[in-house]
Amino acid sequence: MALKGKVALVTGAAQGLGRGFADILLKNGAKVALLDVNEQGGKALKAEFDELYGAERTLFVTCNVESEEQLKVAFQRTVNTLGRVDVVCNNAGIINERDWEKTVAVNLCGVVRGTYLALEHMKKTSGGHGGVIVNVASMAGLGPMVSAPIYTATKHGVVGFSRAIAGASEASGYGVRINVLCPGFTQTDILTSLDSVERSGQFSHLRKATKTLLQQHGVLEVSDVAKSFLELATDDSKNGAVLLVQTSGASYVTFPIANPPSAP
Repeated sequence: MALKGKVALVTGAAQGLGRGFADILLKNGAKVALLDVNEQGGKALKAEFDELYGAERTLFVTCNVESEEQLKVAFQRTVNTLGRVDVVCNNAGIINERDWEKTVAVNLCGVVRGTYLALEHMKKTSGGHGGVIVNVASMAGLGPMVSAPIYTATKHGVVGFSRAIAGASEASGYGVRINVLCPGFTQTDILTSLDSVERSGQFSHLRKATKTLLQQHGVLEVSDVAKSFLELATDDSKNGAVLLVQTSGASYVTFPIANPPSAP
C-alpha cells in the first residue's frame, strides 16, 4: 500500500512510539489523526507537525481508548475532517501492575475496540475501501516479563487477538489486513515505568530481573521501531504477521501451530 493520499489514525500518538509512527506516516504522504488522552501533549505535537507538514495534514482528538464512545467520536471526526480511514495503529499502552484492571482496559480492550471500529469503517463488505491495521504488542507478548505479569498477559492477548482477527478478516472478504508489531525495550516513557515501585505493584522486588533483560537486549530508538511499523503497513503480502523488533534487527515470528485442529 502506497501511503500518499491515505488517511491514518494512531492512538497514543502524543509521544513515544505513537509520535514516531505518526511522523513516518506523514513523511510518506499520509494524513494522520492523532489520538491521545494527553490533550496538552497532543495539541503541542499537532502544532509541531503543522510547521513541518502543513495544518491540513493532521487532526488531533482527545481520546481515552478505554471509552467506546470517545473512540467512536474520534473515528467519525477523522472521516468527517480527513475524508476516510485507510490505516489504523492501535498503539496506546501502559504498564501499571498495581492498577491491573486499567492496564487490561487500555492495552487489550482498547486494541479490541480500535480494531472493531477500524473494521466498521474500512471493510469492503460495508462500502469501505479496505486498508490495514497494525496493533502494537511487545516482546513481552511473545515471552514472559516476570516483574509485569499483567502487562505480559495483555500483550500476549494483543498477539493472539490480532492473528485471529486477521484470519477472520481474510475469510470474510473484508479487504483489511491486520498485523502485529512486537518491539523490544524502546527509549520511551514506558521504559521508565519499569523501574517504578508504584507501578510494579506486588512484584516490585523483581525489577532487577527486568533490568537484567534490558542489559541483555539493549534499548531501541523509536525511529528503528517506526521503520518496522512502516513495513507492516505498506507490505500488502503481510496479514496476520507478527514482527519482532530487537536491537539486532527485525524478524517475523513463526508459531508452532498456524491453525488449531478442527473440532470433532
